Amino acid sequence: MALFHLSVTQVKRSAGQSAIASAAYRAGERLYSERYGEYSDYTRKGGVICSDILLPPQAPPEYQDRQTLWNAVEEVERHKDAQLAYSFDIALQNEFSLEENISLARQFLLEQFVSRGMVADFAVHQPDKEDGGIPNPHFHVLCPIRPILESGRWGSKQRRVYRLDEDGNRILDSKGKPLFDAVPTTDWGSPETLEHWREAWAEMCNAKFAEKGLPCRIDHRSYLRQGLDLLPTVHEGPAVRQMEARGIATDKGSLNRWIRATNALLKDLRRKVKTLMGWIGEVREELSKSQAPTLADLLGAYYGARNAGAWSNKGKVGNLQKFADTVSYLTEQKLFTVDDLEARVTSHNERMTALKEDMDSKQARMKELQDLLEQAGRYRELKPIHDQMNAIHRQGQREKFKAAHEGELRQFYMARRKLKDHFTPEGRLPLTKWRKERDELQQAYQQDYAKYKPIREDLMKLYQVKSTVDTARRQQEQTQTKRRDRDMDR
Repeated sequence: MALFHLSVTQVKRSAGQSAIASAAYRAGERLYSERYGEYSDYTRKGGVICSDILLPPQAPPEYQDRQTLWNAVEEVERHKDAQLAYSFDIALQNEFSLEENISLARQFLLEQFVSRGMVADFAVHQPDKEDGGIPNPHFHVLCPIRPILESGRWGSKQRRVYRLDEDGNRILDSKGKPLFDAVPTTDWGSPETLEHWREAWAEMCNAKFAEKGLPCRIDHRSYLRQGLDLLPTVHEGPAVRQMEARGIATDKGSLNRWIRATNALLKDLRRKVKTLMGWIGEVREELSKSQAPTLADLLGAYYGARNAGAWSNKGKVGNLQKFADTVSYLTEQKLFTVDDLEARVTSHNERMTALKEDMDSKQARMKELQDLLEQAGRYRELKPIHDQMNAIHRQGQREKFKAAHEGELRQFYMARRKLKDHFTPEGRLPLTKWRKERDELQQAYQQDYAKYKPIREDLMKLYQVKSTVDTARRQQEQTQTKRRDRDMDR
């Protein structure tokens, strides 16, 4: 199934990240960090198909070596909270062969990144069944944020633009220092450039689909921008995909299954609303040609015709019962005319829109709270390991312990980074508050979702009325045609 995914984040020291570790992980290599004096070894990582470094003409050729390149980035970025690189995650297409996907990724990077003077370190990943993966070909790209000058030296990320008065003189602050704005030296981090890249990648994939004669297409725009009234699924990641492939249900997997079911329901409801609105227009146009019959008149004509052809009293009684039930429903709902029916359909549609907006906001907050609770659980579970490491004073023993528990420590650091803004001054997390808010939102969410059922039932009943009235109209048209034919024969 064709899909679009292109996201970008920053690799930055303030989040406890390093360029060497990031590059090693994506390429599945063992790289040495001169800054930290340690190796990052991901040679046992599966699913890495190929990797390469694409350089602009002005870049030193030695940057073709991954370890040399990213140690140079680490060296030039001296600030303790420095932003090191842009990290891109881009989905490839299962409809293309591996060779076609690699070629497409390379072409995209050369045309859109390297042509701008960017260094692109990319790796193609394709988890296989042995890794427990679901077909999910994709490629990662690391690009230094700092540009390379024509001299081959690293340039500045930002430049100063001084603020001037009407006479062109620099404006000074209260201390007599000139005021200025820090302006990026490139457009690589601008929303406009990211939007251009997303659109360019979608266009390249769609051109390849067309070349192969495939009907599928992808769109870089969100559901909202496409005018699609649908809920977006959440990104699962490789760990969740692997667990789901092994038959282990996860919160994210369950959430996405619910979202897909909800989207199917929304599509079905909108289709029926569209059909009903079209039918209502046709009925109004037809009935305007003469005295407009009520819905009860049309239903009476339909069931009257059925009774005329019934063979048994049981059938006649059944027809009368259906007629009575339908008229009772319409009367109860105060639906007497086509205008009434149209107003009801419009009202349902407005209610659906309002419900969706409310559900979207609750859904976003529930996802946020669930992630915080999961990270808190991971933090609490792994903190003893981190404390045990800190209690080891001998360097050799400490490094041996760190290597043995690398995975657990990495998860602990990630959890700590995500939770750092939520700790109280006493070092606690508001877990009870989060759970209470999540549970309340879940209850309210279920209440909203439950409102879809009566709307759907109402629409189904309205659709049944439509079918019956359509048949009655056809019968009336046939009768009128026969009368005209008889009159002409006379």
